[in-house]
Amino acid sequence: MGKNQHVTRRPDGNWQVKGEGNLRATKITNTQKDAISYARNIAINNSSEVVIHGRDGKIRDKNSYGNDSFPPKG
Repeated sequence: MGKNQHVTRRPDGNWQVKGEGNLRATKITNTQKDAISYARNIAINNSSEVVIHGRDGKIRDKNSYGNDSFPPKG
């Protein structure tokens, strides 16, 4: 399983995709939507998770593209 990808807002107002534990952004975009799309592609290829942070920096959503340790029952 690869590194989780975090989508966060930058001080300049742009959005970034950053691998968990990385010091530098993998990608910088103008919109959160573009950053999420880029992060999703990385997460699918690495069987990892996308962690989406809102404008306030708090985690807003998570999407798993790997082996889910808590799959839905049913």
